[in-house]
Amino acid sequence: MNFDPTEKQRRWRDLARDFAQDEIRPRAAALDREQKFPYDLVADMAHLGLMGLTLPEEYGGAGGDFVAYNLALEEISRADTSVGITMEAHISLGCSPIAVYGTREQKEKFLSRCATGENLWAFGLTEEEAGTDAGGTRTTAELEGGEWIINGSKKWITNSGTDMTGGVTVIARTGTRENGRPELTAILVPQDAPGYTRGPAYEKLGWRASDQHPLYFEDCRLPEENLLGERGKGFNQFLATLDAGRVAVAALSVGLAQACFDEALARAQEREQFGRSISEFQAIQFKLADMAMEIELARNMVLKAAWLKDQGRPFGREASMAKVFASETAKRAADQAAQIWGGEGFMETSAVARYWRQVKINEIGEGTSEINRQLIARSLLKESAAEAKVKMVAQ
Repeated sequence: MNFDPTEKQRRWRDLARDFAQDEIRPRAAALDREQKFPYDLVADMAHLGLMGLTLPEEYGGAGGDFVAYNLALEEISRADTSVGITMEAHISLGCSPIAVYGTREQKEKFLSRCATGENLWAFGLTEEEAGTDAGGTRTTAELEGGEWIINGSKKWITNSGTDMTGGVTVIARTGTRENGRPELTAILVPQDAPGYTRGPAYEKLGWRASDQHPLYFEDCRLPEENLLGERGKGFNQFLATLDAGRVAVAALSVGLAQACFDEALARAQEREQFGRSISEFQAIQFKLADMAMEIELARNMVLKAAWLKDQGRPFGREASMAKVFASETAKRAADQAAQIWGGEGFMETSAVARYWRQVKINEIGEGTSEINRQLIARSLLKESAAEAKVKMVAQ
């Protein structure tokens, strides 16, 4: 096994690290406080190729692999998870389904401006009663006279309401299957489509400089050719999309955990109690050691899942494992960083207080820890049953 990144992967990681530390990190506190979307930073990231890192060069993307993307995303998120989730939702959720399932015409029309970062694209899955349970989808799309007519609503949709948003891919109910489950279909909805509106931005605990809105569709009419992939294949499409998204959110969590460790280590070395640096106390050393071990493990889990995807191999279980472990590692790291900072860590003027607020969503977005544990268990049970069947045949 070779744990060294390739030269290209290393260049993307280092490019993202330099930009994040020089341009994003110094502004992260102000962006959080002011809750302003960082248009200039996103434009600069687009110029560097980061906003189209994994997207096809044919349509203006950088053509990078999934490992490089996750290495870069970790560094961006280490500086600020608001910017990190903007990048992740744009590439993993917004653009990747178009790149994988779109026709050439759709890619030329919708993906080309997104791959270069001129536009952002959103992914509309979550509703009041639907998210992980896609069967709860209430948004409908009916095909009449060569047009899709969409009615319904979505919520918590990232990158859906910025001045540079190009549109959203909506998962809608287009019928009912024989087993009573809904037929789900993905449809591309441009931002200026008649009957499509956005509600006010949310007041959030974290990711305060990122963009999330509720979406509303009232007799929203779209041409039939805006169908993404095949009718009724939306369920499988969003499952594949979320697998990749879970790896990316895990990378985002590793970045945040690393930022917590950076602050904790610096504070431990500079603060003195009883005439000694608190880094000399075993209680503090154990906290730092545990943080470092968990971050290293989480990072390796992310890279393994990303590598499997690049190899074209199944990676769903590894994606869920990485997502759960990395998000919970980040939560523990934020808690320990605040503990090491003491009273100062409780003040909004400290970075660790901001990290502590931001970290909770990582256990919720892209599938909660509970549903991901369920997916892991199902995979293990299925594998065990298959192995038992093979043994019985062999006997």
